[in-house]
Amino acid sequence: MAPSNLPFTLAEYQARIAKTRQAMNVAGLDAIFVTDPSNMAWLTGYDGWSFYVHQGVLLTLDGDPMWWGRGMDANGAKRTVFMGHDDILGYDDTYVQNPEKHPMEDLSKHIRARGLDTGRIGIELDNYYFSAAAYLSLTKELPSAKFQDAAGLVNWQRAIKSDTEITYMRRAARIVEHMHQVVLEKAEVGMRKNDLVAEIYHAGIMGVDGHWGDYPAMVPMAPSGEDATAPHLTWDDSLLKKGESTFFEIAGCYRRYQCPQSRTLFFGKPPQKFLDAEKAVLEAVVAGLEQAKPGNRCEDIANAFNSTLNKLGFEKDSRCGYAIGLSYPPDWGERTMSFRKDDMSELKPGMTFHFMPALWLDDGGLEITEPVVITETGVDCLCNTPRELFIKD
Repeated sequence: MAPSNLPFTLAEYQARIAKTRQAMNVAGLDAIFVTDPSNMAWLTGYDGWSFYVHQGVLLTLDGDPMWWGRGMDANGAKRTVFMGHDDILGYDDTYVQNPEKHPMEDLSKHIRARGLDTGRIGIELDNYYFSAAAYLSLTKELPSAKFQDAAGLVNWQRAIKSDTEITYMRRAARIVEHMHQVVLEKAEVGMRKNDLVAEIYHAGIMGVDGHWGDYPAMVPMAPSGEDATAPHLTWDDSLLKKGESTFFEIAGCYRRYQCPQSRTLFFGKPPQKFLDAEKAVLEAVVAGLEQAKPGNRCEDIANAFNSTLNKLGFEKDSRCGYAIGLSYPPDWGERTMSFRKDDMSELKPGMTFHFMPALWLDDGGLEITEPVVITETGVDCLCNTPRELFIKD
């Protein structure tokens, strides 16, 4: 019996598996072993904070997927995946963080039992959750198998979202809108940064309109002043100060679907350079959004954004967007498409992105970003947060 709280129908999981198997056939694979928890969840429904130990989903060309992981996490799999208990396999706890043995030794036994020890198996080599030691153990235990890099294979199948997935992202959008409202209401000069971040977390987890908030795949980024010249600093107990900007790169999350959005708050009167940067970014965002429509390419958005930004005296030397959706720590991106020159990925209805036109200046940062979904005729911004530099005395 499948759990009663699956976030999607069995038919949707089967459609995802069928799409993935088509990609496997094209790649000439007999099986894939998926370790990215986002891909595990997308294929099976598995949802647990167990990605700090070795785990994964083995998908062959027929039958249901096999969930494999730490023995104590098998019960979590039984509570969250759509498969029957026979397809849930746990390894003994003596394999956990033991330098004398590796969990992949146990996985190899299951691969041999399925007659795949001479097959071509895809593994996610460029992945946060698959180690060099795991690869060495598999190749040692299965010397006749042919291992092939399948990083991104499942990620690309996730690019076009179903109606239910987009509904979840819209719920996450309502949550991040509320989080930004809380920032604007609660933030004041002299407030400790960690106290404000606590308010952000509270708003995000409480949720909106009866829809609860899940934990986001990244923690809030909230640097102030010169710290905001760097993109990925978090928070401390320093005080919010007049004459400084703080950008808040945060995300609402619902059933693991991420909706990140950034806004910047300035206490006092912003210098002219900040106002000029705001004007440039807002005009460049509009230019980019005009290119966000089916049939165009990811680079079309980036080129329109950057050319407008450059005309107004500013430059951005990094990508200005990326695909988003279902995700787990440490990243809320899907690691597929990017808004940058030469990314020729075609935009299609149902694709979702974080349009991330952030500027990190020499004395502060300005982030005014938009999560978007490509529609049949153009683009829809998922959030209604005012698109502007927030200013507060």
